Amino acid sequence: MSDTPWAELLGWDGNDLQDLRFVGYSYVKQGHYETALKFFEALIILDKESVYDHQTLGAIYLEMGENDKALKMIDKSLLLDPTHEATLLNRAKALFLLGYTERAKKLAKDLTKAKNFALAQNADALLLAYR
Repeated sequence: MSDTPWAELLGWDGNDLQDLRFVGYSYVKQGHYETALKFFEALIILDKESVYDHQTLGAIYLEMGENDKALKMIDKSLLLDPTHEATLLNRAKALFLLGYTERAKKLAKDLTKAKNFALAQNADALLLAYR
């Protein structure tokens, strides 16, 4: 990616980026992943350090079945925040879908011990689905 400070050049501040996120996420919630994808691809250029934008883009790729792209984006997100459990769960999903079963099982098993009960249950369900 370019080192060009696009948000600054456009005169955009945090509020403008937040508005863009809101619209993009609205498309995600409606299942319009192709449209949401465009928003979040733009956001990771405008705000390179936003963990949320990288996480969301990885999740969108997963929903679209673009598992290689999903894993790459999830891994970029985890470089910014290696402890984000929802992103780790998405990483496990991507690994399973790409056939990296043993790595996926280990990660999902670790996540079954998460403090977030719903996330731990999702990790357990993922393990059951890929027995």
